[in-house]
Amino acid sequence: MALSRHEREQFLAEPHIAALAVDSGDGARAPLTVPIWYQYAPGGDIWIMTGRDSRKARLIAEAGRFSLMVDRVEPTVRYVSVEGPVVDTVPATREQLVEISARYLPAEKVEGYVDFAWKSHGDQVVVHMRPQRWVSSDLGNV
Repeated sequence: MALSRHEREQFLAEPHIAALAVDSGDGARAPLTVPIWYQYAPGGDIWIMTGRDSRKARLIAEAGRFSLMVDRVEPTVRYVSVEGPVVDTVPATREQLVEISARYLPAEKVEGYVDFAWKSHGDQVVVHMRPQRWVSSDLGNV
């Protein structure tokens, strides 16, 4: 059964690891699909952080859009898939790295991870996507 707008937005706002998919651009390969952390608040845009010079960043810039899919298996099988256009790409800040890290890591691990990542991962960008098309279901409600 499809989720209501409220249900799908609340589910997407939970800290799931998303599968990001973006067109590979050359027609000879399947879309690039990779796990990624993301940030989302109901009714807003989604943002991700990635390496400025990464293949992912390049493909997203070329395609101008991407999709995310999040799921769970308990207590019921539920998923939300969303896709939309890129509405902004900006250099990442340390504060954004703290914010997204705190979403996924235990509080006592955030500072150490942020220090490591900020020094080791190279220049990062934050890509904002406006949710445009949604697909969702909860198979426990059928």
